[in-house]
Amino acid sequence: MTYAKIHTCDFDGTEASLTPGNEFLVCELSTAQGMVTVGTMICFDREFPESARILMLKGAEIILVPNACPMGSNRLAQFRSRAYENMVGLALTNYAAPRNNGHSLAFDGIGYDDQGDERDMLLVEADEQEGVYMASFDLDALREFRTREVMGNAFRRPHRYQALVALDAVPPFVRINAQGERYDRSRR
Repeated sequence: MTYAKIHTCDFDGTEASLTPGNEFLVCELSTAQGMVTVGTMICFDREFPESARILMLKGAEIILVPNACPMGSNRLAQFRSRAYENMVGLALTNYAAPRNNGHSLAFDGIGYDDQGDERDMLLVEADEQEGVYMASFDLDALREFRTREVMGNAFRRPHRYQALVALDAVPPFVRINAQGERYDRSRR
């Protein structure tokens, strides 16, 4: 699978010169536990809930996220939310200090136990130091959870989401790109 991130940081001159990708991709990965459907979203793609949602809709069971930014409490919570709301395993790897602050982590996407009680989905969270961390996903448990719970795709109403595909940015969300022009989504 060759994938270019969809959401380039057009406020950054170097990255604004890159050509963004045009499709979120998933693929089948052969593992010791059998086949698993994997999706990828690179760094800035994780800032948008639609990225993980599209990967889930395309069948991703686990989403892999190579990342390069500081991971503070809000971004860590954001990542937990992506796993929870889409019932997917997520694994993020981030640069350690001093380049960034580490905190690579993985969530299994299983938000409730068999009795319906909330459970912690966190499998592993690294500290700020360089290291190798392993996360083990229970694919059978994740697949069973996805057959019975209501998040994910069970009760969505996409015919009510027209605003999600509108190209116009309205105040206060109008932005200037790296060239000093009003950012025009239709050109990217």
